[in-house]
Amino acid sequence: MLSARPVGSWVCALLAIAAVACAPLSVDQERRLGADFSRDFMRRADLVRNPVVTGYVSAIGERLLRHAGPQPFKYRFHVVAKNEVNAFAAPAGHIYLYTGTVLRARNVSELAGVIAHEIGHVAQRHVASKFNRALATNILHQFGVVAAELAAGPEAGRAAHTVGGLAAMGYLNTFSREAEHEADAFAVQLMVRAGYDPRGLAAFFETLRKEGGSSAPRFLSSHPATSDRIANTRKMIEGLSRGTPLQTEDGGRLREIQGILRKTAEH
Repeated sequence: MLSARPVGSWVCALLAIAAVACAPLSVDQERRLGADFSRDFMRRADLVRNPVVTGYVSAIGERLLRHAGPQPFKYRFHVVAKNEVNAFAAPAGHIYLYTGTVLRARNVSELAGVIAHEIGHVAQRHVASKFNRALATNILHQFGVVAAELAAGPEAGRAAHTVGGLAAMGYLNTFSREAEHEADAFAVQLMVRAGYDPRGLAAFFETLRKEGGSSAPRFLSSHPATSDRIANTRKMIEGLSRGTPLQTEDGGRLREIQGILRKTAEH
């Protein structure tokens, strides 16, 4: 049986590593992480390469960014050829929209709302915080496995690995409710400054919530669109003073893009 001394050494070492992992991720670290993630994801994902489609989505993102203030990252907008309603922000401004999201948007303000929300997660450093949480959680999970193994043998370690892994997955699956609220508030303000009608954001979430039922789209499971959250977004919009008219439609351009995506999917 191992003595208490080496057990204590393992514990202290792992706790020290966990403390370092909890330190804030720097901008340079996030840039490197974003580049690594993007290279890996783009090797595995089926991305839309049509320059008309990618140019359309990127133009919406760039228009929003012109009104977002100074940003430490160069944002990149990608379209994933997957017919599900989903979107996510990766580190350092790599934003991915699934074709199902583009096809489900009823007008450009709804699509701009989704993009503005994801920009908000990057700009507010939610993505960096989530990575820190993931790293710390994984280290603490491994600490639990090692501690269990040292205390009660390999079988206990395997059990701790299974239970700890499930707990970590649940912990890391979503942004916090506070982070989602911050991203919504950021998106509403940004859309108004960029000239898009912010009601598109709430309308997109509301439509998906109503139609999803018990099998809500993956996008809603990773971005909890509760009735309270939608109501709060609508309240923020009502509190804004209206000046110049805000854009909802784009002269049928979105429908052209949707037509291209549908034709591509048929072949």
